[in-house]
Amino acid sequence: MSDTSVLVHDGEEKEVGKRQRPAWEEPPTRIGQTAKGTILGIALLAILFPLWIVLVTSLSDAETISRSGGLVVWPQGISLDAYRELLSGGEVSRAMAVSIGVTVVGTLLSMTVSVLAAYGLSRLGSLWHRTLLFTLMATMFFGGAGIIPTYLLIQSLGLMNSYAALILPMAVNVFNILVLRAFFMNVGQEIIDSARIDGASEVRILWGIVLPLSRAVLAVISLFYAVAYWGNWFAGFIYITDQDKLPLQNVLQQIVVAGERPAGMAQAIGTGQIPSLAVQTAVMVLALLPVAVLSPFVQRHFKKGMLIGAVKG
Repeated sequence: MSDTSVLVHDGEEKEVGKRQRPAWEEPPTRIGQTAKGTILGIALLAILFPLWIVLVTSLSDAETISRSGGLVVWPQGISLDAYRELLSGGEVSRAMAVSIGVTVVGTLLSMTVSVLAAYGLSRLGSLWHRTLLFTLMATMFFGGAGIIPTYLLIQSLGLMNSYAALILPMAVNVFNILVLRAFFMNVGQEIIDSARIDGASEVRILWGIVLPLSRAVLAVISLFYAVAYWGNWFAGFIYITDQDKLPLQNVLQQIVVAGERPAGMAQAIGTGQIPSLAVQTAVMVLALLPVAVLSPFVQRHFKKGMLIGAVKG
C-alpha cells in the first residue's frame, strides 16, 4: 500500500471519529458562546433585579417611596428607620431570635442524627443494616406519615405551641442520610482497618477519621438543613398559636401578605413617619439575609460534597 493511500485512510478515520463525537464534546462556537452569555445574563438580571428593588425600597424614606408611587428602583433618600424600628426589640426581633434558635438547634440535632445513621448504614456488617436501609428508603417512596397523622402525633405528645414542634417533625431527612452514607462508604477501608488494629473504637474512627475527611459533604448537608429550618413556614402555621413563639417566616407572612402592622410600629406607620412598604420590604430582606450570607461560603463545597458523595453507594 502506498504512503498516499495510508494518509487518505487515516484522514477518513479521523473524519469519521469527528462525526461520531457527541455535540457537547465539540468546542463551542463564537455564536454559541455569545448565546450562552446572553441567556445567563438575562437569567441573572431576572433574579437580581427584583432583589435590588426590594433592598432599595427598604432603604428609602417616605418621600422617595411616595414620589415613585410604590417600589423604588434607584436609591435617592436613604433611611434606616425601618430596620432600626424592626430590630429595636419588637415583634420582628423576637421572631428572628426564634428562627435563629430553631435553625441552630435543629441543624445540630439533624446533623447528629443523620451522621450517626449514615455511618452505621455505611458499615455493611452492622446490625440490621439491610432492613434499616430499606425501611428508610421506603419512606421516600410512600411520602411519610402525612399531615393529619403528624399533627395528631404532635398533639398527643403535648408538643403543640412549643419550639420542639418546629424542630422534631423535620429533624431527619432520608435523602441527606443517603448522601452522607454514600460519602462515608468512599472513605478508604484500609484507613479504618488500620485504626481498628490500633484499638480505635467506632466512635473514635467516626470522630477522628471519617468526619475530618467528609468536611465538604457535612458543610453541604448542614446548609440544606439550615435553609429548611430557616424557611419553614408551615410548622409555625399549623403547630404554633402563641404570637410570641412564631418564627420569622410566619411574621413575614402576616406583615407582607395579610398587611398587619408589627406591634409597636402601628403609630409610626399610620402617621407616615415610616412607610408601610419600607417595613414590608425590610422584613423580606431580613428573612433573605442569612441564606444570602451563608451560601457563598458553602458554595465551593457543593461539587465535591454532592457529586463525589453520590458516585458510589
